[in-house]
Order: sequence, then structure tokens, then C-alpha cells
Amino acid sequence: MRFVISMDQVTAPGLSKLRIACGVFFFISGFGYSSWASRIPSIQQQLHLNEGQLGAVLFALPIGLMLTIPITAKMLKHFSSRSIMLVGAIAFNLLLCIPGFTAHVWQLVALLFFFGSARNIFNLSVNAQAVSIQSFYDRSIMVTFHGIWSLAGFAGAAVGYLMVSFNVAPSFHLLFVGILMIILTVIFYPHAYYQKPVAQANKSVFSLPDKHLLKFSLICFASMACENTMYDWSGIYFQKVLHASKPAATAAFVIYMISMTIGRFTGDKLVASAGIKKVLSFSGILILAGLLFAVILPYTYTVYLGYAMVGMGVSCVVPLIFSMAGKSQSMNTGQALAAISTVGYLGFLIIPPAVGFIAQAAGLRWAFGIVAGFGALIIVMVSKIKETKPAVSTNQ
Repeated sequence: MRFVISMDQVTAPGLSKLRIACGVFFFISGFGYSSWASRIPSIQQQLHLNEGQLGAVLFALPIGLMLTIPITAKMLKHFSSRSIMLVGAIAFNLLLCIPGFTAHVWQLVALLFFFGSARNIFNLSVNAQAVSIQSFYDRSIMVTFHGIWSLAGFAGAAVGYLMVSFNVAPSFHLLFVGILMIILTVIFYPHAYYQKPVAQANKSVFSLPDKHLLKFSLICFASMACENTMYDWSGIYFQKVLHASKPAATAAFVIYMISMTIGRFTGDKLVASAGIKKVLSFSGILILAGLLFAVILPYTYTVYLGYAMVGMGVSCVVPLIFSMAGKSQSMNTGQALAAISTVGYLGFLIIPPAVGFIAQAAGLRWAFGIVAGFGALIIVMVSKIKETKPAVSTNQ
């Protein structure tokens, strides 16, 4: 029996089910990914990898993610994001079950490559779902979906901490999480939104952003560059520049994550009162000011404050850019998100390693100061875009 909820069947109660189902899939994505991340140290020990070897192994994941973007764009041209999301979610969680069982480095490399590919298929399709559901509202709901992802990330990390504390092997931990997330996928898939794909025959498989989307892509690039720099270097900055303890460095990262999560759960209300463009501009200001604050005043509490500002700054940028790009007239939603992600993920991949090279040559403070420039780039690019209101709907 086939369950399909399409545009002409949507009522207020039905729209609520669509939104809940989409939120669950964002939770599945965040919980699964953070569960994997929480067991990286355990798997590193299991395979006897040093830091350099681990870094090389982990690079397989973003390579798989990047190389799959044009394939996902092609799939979203010809199939509903609902179907692609199902494929991506099941593949993502099946692969999540395996890392703890790897016995050789080459096995983990191959696994992470496909795990990155599945993550891309899942993430682009669930964001396409969110953009489609957003079109039914005359107020922003996109940022809240990403807030659910962040909250799920906290939950997954907390469960991972408990598993490590009780010496539960990563094989059993990740197997349990993967199976549980597959069960949630099967339960909530029937309530996901079906939208007939709008294929455009004149578009190639690999789509770079057109002139209209280029500004959005650069904003996404800048935000992702800052976000992943904080993931990879915020704790190290605390230890190397401030000479702080590991607990203090961990607390700094927690402050960053908490502020980002708060920003995502309050972002939609800010958009409703101030508009997308003002929120994006203020986000760039927060990123710029927060990083400069950490560089100019390298003391524990000032850096804590700076990290909180950066967390708030990056929280809304990508979901709001995805929401705006979904209204593109030159590409369908899936293609537009894939084109922007192609440029955006380059920031996620290239900038954090570049921070390491700059830090080696001139120090981490100089590196963070340069990354602060991406906040300024966001401010400039936002000033060049025209804000469009979400499609008005009577469904609330």
C-alpha cells in the first residue's frame, strides 16, 4: 500500500504531520552523525591510528560527500525528495552500523567514503523536503528544522558519552543506534511530503550556481568555513593560545554549540520580526565580532563570549540561504540546493586545513583573524541580495 501526501491533499492537520515527519528526519540525521563522531576516539584506538593517520582516514568522508552532490542533484531532478530521503536515510543508518566492526584501515576508509555519500543524499533531500514544506507558510520555519538537528547532535553526543563511560564497544553502540534510526525512518516515512519533481532537460548533471545563486553560495561558503573551523579548532585555540586545560577547552566548545542551538530555535521568530536579510546581516556581524573578540582579547571569559557570538552567528545562515535558494526560478529546489552545497561544502573542506597551515606559519590568532573576514564577506554579500517574502498560505 502506497502512502502519498501531495500538495493538493494538504490540510492544516496534514501540514502538521508533514512538519513533524520532516523534523524527525532532521533528528535522525543529527543523532546518527553525532553518534558516529562520539566514537571516533574509540575507533582510533581500535585501529591503532595516530593523529596524522586519523586525519587522512577521516578525509574520506567529505570526499564521498562532495563527489555525490551532482549525483544527488540528478536524482532530485527525476524523483521526489521523499523517495530520495528514504534511500539516503536507510543507507546512512545501515552504514552507521558498521564502523565499530572494521578491522583494517582500508575498510574504514572505504566505509567513510560511502558514509559521506549517503550523508549527502540524506541531507540534500531532507533539506529539499524542508524547503517544500516552508512554501506552505507565510512565516519562517526553516531554521527550527536545523535547530532539531543541533538538538539531536547534543542527544547523540550525550548517549555516546554514556556508552564510553560504561565501556560499551562502538560496534554495539553504533549498531543499536543505526537500527533504531532505521525503525524511526520506516515509521515516519509514510507521513513525509510527496512533491512531483520538475525536471529541466537543459541542465547538466553537475550544476554550479548561476549568477542569481552565486551570492547565496558565497554566503553559504563563508558560514560553513567558520562553522567547521569552530568544530576543528575552537578547543585547540583554547589550549594553544590561552594555555587552558582540556575541561576549559571542552567547555568553550559546549558554549559554542549551545549558542548555535539557541540561535536555531529562536531564528524563525527573529525572521518573522526583522526579515531574512536583517537576520543574515546581523549573523555576519556576530561572526566577525565574535572571532575578532577572541583574537584581540585572548582571555578565558572573553573567548567564551566570542565563541557564543560566533555560534549565534552561524546558526541561521545556511538554513535561511537554503530557504531563499529554494525559490530559484532557474533551477528546481533539488538542483538549487545541490549547486549551493557544491560551493558551500568547499568552505567546510578547504578552510579548516588552511587554518592549520596559517597557524603553523603565523600562529592561531592570525588564522582566526583571517577567518573572521568571512563574517565581513557575509555582510557584503547579504547587502547585494533582494529579500523575497515566503509564499503566503492560510495553513498555520
